[in-house]
Amino acid sequence: MSEYKPKPMLAVREALDFVLAAARPLTDVETVATLAANGRVLASAQTSPLNVPAQDNTQMDGYAVRALDCAGGNATLPVSQRIPAGHVGAPLQPGTAARIFTGALIPPGADAVVMQEQCVAGEGTVSINHAPRAGDWIRRAGEDISTGSVILAAGTRLRSQELGLAASIGLAELPVLRRLRVAVFFTGDELTMPGEPLAPGAIYNSNRFTLRALLENLGCTVNDYGIVPDALEPTRVLLRAAAREHDLIITSGGVSVGEEDHIKPAVEAEGRLNMWQIAVKPGKPLAFGEVANAFFFGLPGNPVASFISFLLFVRPFILLQQGVADAAALAPKAYTLRADFSWPKADRRNEFLRVKLNDAGGLDLFPNQSSGVLTSTVWGDGLLDNPPGQTIAPGDLVRFIPFSELLH
Repeated sequence: MSEYKPKPMLAVREALDFVLAAARPLTDVETVATLAANGRVLASAQTSPLNVPAQDNTQMDGYAVRALDCAGGNATLPVSQRIPAGHVGAPLQPGTAARIFTGALIPPGADAVVMQEQCVAGEGTVSINHAPRAGDWIRRAGEDISTGSVILAAGTRLRSQELGLAASIGLAELPVLRRLRVAVFFTGDELTMPGEPLAPGAIYNSNRFTLRALLENLGCTVNDYGIVPDALEPTRVLLRAAAREHDLIITSGGVSVGEEDHIKPAVEAEGRLNMWQIAVKPGKPLAFGEVANAFFFGLPGNPVASFISFLLFVRPFILLQQGVADAAALAPKAYTLRADFSWPKADRRNEFLRVKLNDAGGLDLFPNQSSGVLTSTVWGDGLLDNPPGQTIAPGDLVRFIPFSELLH
C-alpha cells in the first residue's frame, strides 16, 4: 500500500496569483451623482470639456502690473481698479496697477503679479519695491488641465481627490461599475453575539464585525446571514441560497479538517474547491472556490488569521472584481525598515507579524503573535512580511506593510 503524501501548500505569491487569475471583473454600469461616488470604480475614462484654469488668474493677493513699469525695483503707480475673485477687470492701462485677489482673472495688459508683501499701499497709489518678471504669480489657462485631456482613467477607484478633480471640470455625474454583492456567514456552535449571555465554552463572534467592516470599507453591498449551525446540511442550504443572489460568498470558521468543520465538504458538494491550504502564518486553512456563479472564500475562524487572510487574498480579489484597473492598487506599498527585535525561530511558512513603528524609525514586535490575539491588530501599525525560513535579528532590514495600505 503506497504511503499517502499530502499536496504541498501553495506559497503566498502562488496562491494570490491563482486567486486573481480567476477573477471576473464586473461590467454592469450605473450613473451616480459625483457627490455619491466616493469609493466607486469608474466605468469609463473621463475627459475635460474645458481648460483648468479657464483663463489666466493670480496665485495670490497683490497687484497686477506690467513688468516693464516696475523694472527699476522701486515704482509708485496709481491703482486703477480692484479685482476680487469672480469679477472681470478692465484692461490695465500702462503705468498703472490693479489691486487683485487670489483666483481673480488677470486683466488684459498685465503680465505679472507682485505679492502684497512687496508693496506699500498709499492713497490711490501703490509703491512696489520689487522688479517682477513677466509671468510672476500667474496661473496660466490650461496649465492644470487642457480641454480634451483624459483626467480619470477607466478602472480608477474614486477617492476624495478624484471626486474633487471631476467636480473641477463640471462633472455632476459619473459612470461607475455596480457594487459587488457579497454574502457572509459564520460557522461555530460556540459563537455568541455581543449583548447576549456568554455560556460556558462560548465566545463572542468578533469576526462578524471585522469582516463586515472590511467589506464596507471596500464599497461592497453586504448581506449578512449570521451564524450557521455546525452541520453539513444547513451549510449546504445556505451556500445554495447565497449563490443565487451574490457575486461572492465569504465564510469564517469550519475550513479545517475536523469532524465539526463542514465548509470544505459543503462547498465540494455544492460547487468546487479550487484552492485550500497556503504556506502562510497565520491563516493556513484558506479555501477558495465557486458555488454556482458565485466565488467563495472560506476564511479561518481564528480572528487574526481571518483578518490577515482577508487583507492578503480577499481584498485584492475584490478590487479586481470591482474593476480596479491599476495593478499597483492591488499590491499594497511595502517599506524597508529596521527590526528592533529578535525573531530567532524560523518557520517554513511565510509569516505576517504584527509590528509597530517606534520613535527611532524602527519596528517593535507585539509580544504574542498567536492567531487568536486580536489586540495585536489594534496595537500594531501593520504587518512584517517575513519569508519562509527567515530569522530576524535586531538591526535587520525587513519588509513592512502598513495597515493604511490594506484596509481600504
